[in-house]
Amino acid sequence: MKKLCFLLILLSFACKSDKENSVEESAQTEPREFTSVETEVILENDSLSIRAIEIMGSSLAFAANNGTYGLFNSSNNTWKINTQKFDTISPEFRAVASTSNDFFMLSVANPALLYKTGDNGEMELVYMEENEKVFYDSMIFWNDKEGIAMGDPTDGCISMIITRNGGNSWKKVDCKDLPEAAEGEAAFAASNSNISIKGDHTWILTGGMKSRILYSADKGKNWEVFDTPLLQGEATTGGYSVDFYDAKKGVIIGGDYTNPEGNSGNKAITNDGGKSWQLIAEGKDPGYKSAIRFVPDSKGEGLVATGFTGIHYSKDSGENWEKLSDEGFYTLRFINDSVAYAAGKGRIAKLKFQ
Repeated sequence: MKKLCFLLILLSFACKSDKENSVEESAQTEPREFTSVETEVILENDSLSIRAIEIMGSSLAFAANNGTYGLFNSSNNTWKINTQKFDTISPEFRAVASTSNDFFMLSVANPALLYKTGDNGEMELVYMEENEKVFYDSMIFWNDKEGIAMGDPTDGCISMIITRNGGNSWKKVDCKDLPEAAEGEAAFAASNSNISIKGDHTWILTGGMKSRILYSADKGKNWEVFDTPLLQGEATTGGYSVDFYDAKKGVIIGGDYTNPEGNSGNKAITNDGGKSWQLIAEGKDPGYKSAIRFVPDSKGEGLVATGFTGIHYSKDSGENWEKLSDEGFYTLRFINDSVAYAAGKGRIAKLKFQ
């Protein structure tokens, strides 16, 4: 049985043989409430812009610009870093994902390049798409066999590629099987969080001139579309990040990154699986954010949102927010109910919420 030593033999790192959730079970019987956050920087490199991280057991993987990717071993606080080139191109990776056996990283722009851990100690190119409009934004797996990535339209629909064989091959979904994209509808490769899954349920958040939810109840075989009340109408507006606590309760956030203080029409919540959305904290901070996550084991009440303007926290499903830190990050993933990893411009940090 092939096992993943992330970045395989070339990085000689810790193996991972079972798919592990990015959220660990907590022993807490009551949800924790936060009043502060402690930031411990674990990687600094001014040349990197890191928008995609993946928790893999006790390790943290990332892929970024300049073709750079790596793995952090939390047991001994060490990094293994490498780079990937395609001919003379140094890809910019903004989407990553993993299965029990493999790590995947997907680049933006033309050509789109999707790599997985290979059998020969190097990353293996498993999908390439050449189109002047191609731009993939996010990627995630339902299970060890089935995964999905989404991106901007190259034809008349949001781009989607799906694998059903563990990522060995990927197929682009025909537009006839997807909702038609609205004029100017696209997505933002801001935090690798345009897609959320719970079981077989899948939600994809779009943005730009139109910001909507594409929903599938059967792992991408059939789709329907729901409107959102988020700010939209400009190329920089709309939804940037989506997360679901369970099959019913979800949250979306975004705004306009060119107007980061704008706090109207930039965050909303659903309690019916994404069919309808209600704006929350309207006219109140936070403004623009690139990533949002439910706090694990918080009964769907704890939320953390981050962006280049800092870290905000809500203990009441987004009705009220408190700013915990001015330190800016693009993306965030929880390990448990009080610890997360965050990444941004030139750094990755471990966040300890208290």
